[in-house]
Amino acid sequence: MTEKTAGRIRATKTKTLIVIILVAIVIGGVGYAYLGMQGTQKQHLIVSTTTSLYETGLLDVLKSRFESEYPSINVSFISQGTGLAIQTAMRGDADMILVHDPERELKFLQEGYGVNRKVIAYNFFVVVGPSEDPAKVRGLSPTDAFKKIRESEENKTTLWVSRGDDSGTHAKEKRIWKAAGFDAAKLREKDWYLEAGSGMTATLKIAEEKGAYTLTDLGSYLMNLKNKNIKLEILIEEGRDTLNVYSVIANNPRKTKSNLDASMKFINFLVSDEGQKIFGEFGEEKFGKPLFAPYIKLLKSGSGQELISWIQELAYFDGSECPTEYRYQADQLYQIIFRELIAYTGIDRIENSHPSSCDYYA
Repeated sequence: MTEKTAGRIRATKTKTLIVIILVAIVIGGVGYAYLGMQGTQKQHLIVSTTTSLYETGLLDVLKSRFESEYPSINVSFISQGTGLAIQTAMRGDADMILVHDPERELKFLQEGYGVNRKVIAYNFFVVVGPSEDPAKVRGLSPTDAFKKIRESEENKTTLWVSRGDDSGTHAKEKRIWKAAGFDAAKLREKDWYLEAGSGMTATLKIAEEKGAYTLTDLGSYLMNLKNKNIKLEILIEEGRDTLNVYSVIANNPRKTKSNLDASMKFINFLVSDEGQKIFGEFGEEKFGKPLFAPYIKLLKSGSGQELISWIQELAYFDGSECPTEYRYQADQLYQIIFRELIAYTGIDRIENSHPSSCDYYA
């Protein structure tokens, strides 16, 4: 073998070895990346929530923004009436709830299923009906309107459509009927009292078809009006008696299944400046006004004290959105900002003073 031939063989072997090394590096890198991905699988956060939030499309925006900030967490929503939403969490089939029925929220806390409740947003219920308004309820108070609807039924001129699904809206309706002197359970037996047994959009569509009255949250009404599902008009405007408050509660990990870490990240996101901005802006461009209003922003601003008092009267328990016995590893969530507290209350000492104003996110 000549020296020239031997040199060619050595060069070929060297090139082959280099190729083998490069291939090994590539394969090793892919394998490492794969194993790394396997080791950092996404957390799955399940939120049991109301149809009024889901149907408006707000939750899609919240999900997108949250997941961009926390790419390791995937959020899924189960849309139901508040009653079913709470039951789903109690069974451990959801990690947290996002609902609007303070009475049942308190029971959820008291029975040990929930922790770290935060009031996050609000809007109002309204009574809607056909433009001709056969019961002549336009401009009345909710209780007076319900009385008139009940009375006009005797003349066979009026129909009422109830959600009938144990939702927060249904609970509010039953309370107004009670305040008006009627038992909704007995009204169910009447021909003029119809039950949809479904979400808000379906209920509004039935009311439209029947020329009937119904109670709806303002967000769902504006969405369905804009989408031309209905032509019903608002006959009873927003007010103290039709306030609608949304709260979020994490499952208690000591009681039932809970992804507490992801739940608390989501709660903190909802009360953050970014989360509150989403509530305050959602729907404004499409519907001409926001469908929801951010509560934390309202509380921090110190303005609208009458509205704040309405919200706290409806949705606070013993002066607090979440009494201390229902808090778990969440000190930061209920942190007090002294400057803003003083600005809101005018009090320069916090010991035993205005406990409700202490409950907001720093």
